[in-house]
Amino acid sequence: MNESAQSDPSDPAGGTLRTTLRRLRPDLTPWRSSRDFRLLWTSGCVSVFGSFLTYVAVPLQIKELTGSSLAVGLVGAFELVPLIAFGLWGGALADALDRRKLVLCSEAGLGLLSALLLLNALLPHPLLWPIYLVGALVAALDGLQRPALDSLTPRIVAHDQLTAAFALNSLYRNASSVAGPALAGVIVAVAGVQTAYALDVASFAVSLTLLVKIRAVPPATGADKPSLRAIATGVKYAWGRKDLLGTYAIDIVAMLFAFPMAIFPFLAADLDAKWALGLLYASSAVGALLVSATSGWTSRIHRQGRMLLVAALGWGAAMAAAGLVGNIWLVLFCLLLSGAADQISGIARSTMWNQSIPDKLRGRLAGVELLSYSVGPQLGQVRAGGMAALVGVRASVWTGGVACVVGVLALAAALPKLLAYDDRTDPNALAVRAEHQALATATAASESAASDAGPSGTGVDPVGSRV
Repeated sequence: MNESAQSDPSDPAGGTLRTTLRRLRPDLTPWRSSRDFRLLWTSGCVSVFGSFLTYVAVPLQIKELTGSSLAVGLVGAFELVPLIAFGLWGGALADALDRRKLVLCSEAGLGLLSALLLLNALLPHPLLWPIYLVGALVAALDGLQRPALDSLTPRIVAHDQLTAAFALNSLYRNASSVAGPALAGVIVAVAGVQTAYALDVASFAVSLTLLVKIRAVPPATGADKPSLRAIATGVKYAWGRKDLLGTYAIDIVAMLFAFPMAIFPFLAADLDAKWALGLLYASSAVGALLVSATSGWTSRIHRQGRMLLVAALGWGAAMAAAGLVGNIWLVLFCLLLSGAADQISGIARSTMWNQSIPDKLRGRLAGVELLSYSVGPQLGQVRAGGMAALVGVRASVWTGGVACVVGVLALAAALPKLLAYDDRTDPNALAVRAEHQALATATAASESAASDAGPSGTGVDPVGSRV
């Protein structure tokens, strides 16, 4: 019996409430329908926990070794350039190689680098320079892995489930952003950085065990070989798609003007609430987590360009309000709203990217996307700190939020194709949908033939080739 038949007609309010709750809860269809997505999702859960352990342990270890805040800050400087350079190259590799193998090999490399941090921490007198070197190498490998990882999901999830898949990935990432640093802080404080690094190494062993079970994801037929020309082809495609260009530009503008995380310690002091510093950092993540946990409605949105615009404006407005209000609890509420808006923006952007970029270019465009959401926050930290020195901490926050709103509106006016995007009618989205359907049909036919031939002794594995 279906749910509508079970509803009590005498209790329309209760039926409406149940329907609303059902629409809000996360769409689990990708998890149920794709074995590879379940493996990838579970691997991500394990990896992000290990990453937070190292994220907390590294700055603490540098502080213990040097006592210098500048030395701690230099970690970001060592990571930025490799991330940019290898992010673009990683996109070209993702289009030319088996994406699953690329993710697997880079994950193994990251695990080895984590082991080097552990070995250095176990020395009687740990050295500083290996920490910087490993940080730069981790950024390089992350740049190689991220485009392959981002472009892997469209190959293992049905086209109409991409929004739900991104929301499910965001769910564990946001939950980890809230709980991960706190748990990692306890582990580091109680057991030391050596234990944190050891647990990170163990997390890589688990994630590799899961990743190796994912089926091969070979490149598209006639894929371009990795080269500077191939990278240029991807950049040219991104520039020619003004709707995509709008997603990159709006994200960069939003992060450049309204990403004041670097001055949160000063904001807490200005509000006479130093006790709330941790809450300032966690509030945005809580807002993002709430959206992820109630993301069922996002799968029913078709005009993601407008969704992105509204979310970016909400981000800027919330940050402006956070700088204007003088009460710490109101500031925390505004930051919670900003995190919710940022999560909605991320869902809109990811959906547009995965829905409308052809598979042969998906890796290279994922490299471009990596730059758009990595460079903006870095520059935003510099802007926030510089403006705080000139006009004050709270003024830096609210003027940045206002500038974000103005900048986003200007970009929306300059790039009308972003607002016109509709996944039901957009020619690029329709072409990619047809591409996915053709690939799914071919894969099903191949697996059916393999299954029929397997018992006869041909040695064909219906699950697919594995490394």
